[in-house]
This record gives sequence, C-alpha cells and structure tokens, in this order.
Amino acid sequence: MDSITKGKLDKELADIKQRYLRRGNISPYKYNPLNPAVYMINQEKERILIKWLRQFNLSTIKDLKLLEIGCGSGNNLLQFIKLGFSPHLLMGNELIPERINAAKRILPSELILLEGDALNIDMPDNNFDIVFQSMVFSSILNNEFQNHLANKMWDLVKPGGGVLWYDFVFNNPKNKDVRGIKLNEVKLLFPQGKVKKWKLTLAPPLAGLITKIHPSLYTIFNSFPFLKTHILCWIKKT
Repeated sequence: MDSITKGKLDKELADIKQRYLRRGNISPYKYNPLNPAVYMINQEKERILIKWLRQFNLSTIKDLKLLEIGCGSGNNLLQFIKLGFSPHLLMGNELIPERINAAKRILPSELILLEGDALNIDMPDNNFDIVFQSMVFSSILNNEFQNHLANKMWDLVKPGGGVLWYDFVFNNPKNKDVRGIKLNEVKLLFPQGKVKKWKLTLAPPLAGLITKIHPSLYTIFNSFPFLKTHILCWIKKT
C-alpha cells in the first residue's frame, strides 16, 4: 500500500470515529430493546437469520467460526449464541474502545474481542465460516476504504463460507454521516460472491411513529415492500 493510499485510509478511519462520537447525543431510548420499534425490528431480523441458518446443517451450527466486524457492544454476538453458535468460536472486532469495553461486560469470557481497525486484523486467510457486518459499511463514506475492508473480509472467509451483510439501502437526508448501500454496490464489493438477499426492516422513522400507537402496526406496514429500507445478504464464497 503506497503512502498516499494509507493517508486516505487513515483519514477516513479518523472520520469514522468522529461520526460515531457524534451519535452520542442520540436519545438512549431510540435503541433501547424495550422500545417497540426496536424490538419489532430485531424480532423480524432474527426470523430472517433463522431462515438463513436453515441453509446449513443445523447440527453443525455449533462448529461454525464467525467474526463480526464492528461488533459494537456485543448484542449481535449474543444473538448468535442464542441461535446455537459456540462462544469460543465467535470473535468480534470493534474500533471504538468504549463499545468494546461494553461488549466485554456482557459476552462470555471465551469469546475473543479485538480492538482496532478491522483492516489490521492479524488472522490467517480462509479462517472463518462467516464474516458478519451490520450497519458498518453505511458509516464508511470513502469508497476506497469500503473496498479494502470488503477485500479483507473476503480473504478471511473460507471457501464454502461467506460474508453475512445487514445494512440499509437508502440515504438519510437528515444524517450526512451515513449513506445507503444498494444491492448492486454490495455485488461490486464482493464480485466473486454468490449473493442471496432478503429485504427487511420497516423504515425506522416510520416504525417509531406507528409502534407508539400499537406494535402490531409494524407488521401491517412492513407488508409493503417499498417501505422496507434494509437488506440482509448471504454472499457465498465458492
């Protein structure tokens, strides 16, 4: 990597940290699991994850090695444990020290957590059955950084495994710190992968409004595909 490219990547890394710091002013209730909009979104995502997992031999889930890029405070990794993954075969990477400290407080001690830039993960290629990212790429505004991270994730995946991707597809005009990533962009990031996708997640601002009336309205509104804003992709490496 030449010095100009490294300089651009280092700048984007610093900018990513600032974007996450700015989110500290958001009301904690917005992401509280007791918030009806949050638990309806999470329950829908879990149902899709179960559909995805049923592609595997269910008896082998406990033997799958999974790495999450940008694991935050560890909630996704807890969900994978609940779905049958073995903690000692799970690994999380997180850039923000406060988040990884929060993850350490709730995750089993045998689960390995790596702090720092995901591009610097020192692991052998073809090491994981699954490399997972959730809402990470939409916070990366530099195309070159996105490409480098996608290549790193792809290198870490074993043949026969894949990248599991969850992110939104539309730009948020009220938040310039994020940008949507459409399916065709996902395919360009992983040109060698075979992509299967599910569309899900009612637009969060709308979900927040209607679930104040009643949580069941989430299901009704979410039956309209044009109101769904996220995709879950399984990008298989052959």
